[in-house]
Amino acid sequence: MRKRPTLGFTVLLLSMIAWSVAPACSTKSPVAPGPKGHLFIVGGGDRDEPLMRRYVELAKGFGTGRVVVFTMASSVPLEVGPELVAEFRKYGVQDVVYYQLTRDEAMKADSAKILDGVSAIWFAGGDQARLTAALLDTPIHARMRELYAEGCLLGGTSAGAAVMSEVMITGDEKRTKNEDELWQTIEADNVVRVRGFGFVKNAIIDQHFLIRRRQNRLLSLVFENPTLLGAGIDEATAILVRPDGKWEILGESQVYVVDARKAVVSKASSNKLGAHGLALHLLLPGDVFDPVKGRAEGPSK
Repeated sequence: MRKRPTLGFTVLLLSMIAWSVAPACSTKSPVAPGPKGHLFIVGGGDRDEPLMRRYVELAKGFGTGRVVVFTMASSVPLEVGPELVAEFRKYGVQDVVYYQLTRDEAMKADSAKILDGVSAIWFAGGDQARLTAALLDTPIHARMRELYAEGCLLGGTSAGAAVMSEVMITGDEKRTKNEDELWQTIEADNVVRVRGFGFVKNAIIDQHFLIRRRQNRLLSLVFENPTLLGAGIDEATAILVRPDGKWEILGESQVYVVDARKAVVSKASSNKLGAHGLALHLLLPGDVFDPVKGRAEGPSK
């Protein structure tokens, strides 16, 4: 006569089966948290008092209250630096200093010490290529990444906005050098781009956007990089990138967002670009945009 399985054997067998079919997700590592800091990205032009007071209030949430201004993008840094220091002091910042650094100075091993105790960093306007030429891949750049992850506020206007993204628009066009013919087409391999500081990884930032009619250059670049959103920020307007990843629109004008992530992009033999299934958003102050879901939530929440 064949013996029946014992109770102990049955429990062991069921345990082995249950372990073998356990969901694979149980072994997944937890998702790493995003940066704790904010990005304050201004499209250039005038910055009214409410906009800059919001920046100063956000700065109080981290560090010692110190604000560091980098003026390397400016062609007149010795004028812009003192003006920005005076502007921040007017809004109540007691400890504010500006730096006009060469790349050799920024590459020194102890250069990042100028950021000790910082609450907020501000990038002045001008030529964004001058700013990245001085700071990209330096100890200061590395420290700024760490500070943003820890909770520091990073902000800037115009060129200081363009440097925020990983793919950075330089402002140059390959097709023509004639000022009157700039950005008349939407085509491939025309917009000059380089590496930015990479604080924004899911979008390409453009500035002075609506007032200077820069839609063509942003569309061209997004169609060539359809996994990235295009964010065109008008003057006197800002995107506040919050720690939850959402974009809060501040200021007076609009932010134009082009989303080609679900679009079908095509290229003609003439190098002209086309797309269908494209999503476009024109965001107003108070709107909150979720870049993951690709939709606005209306007034700030």
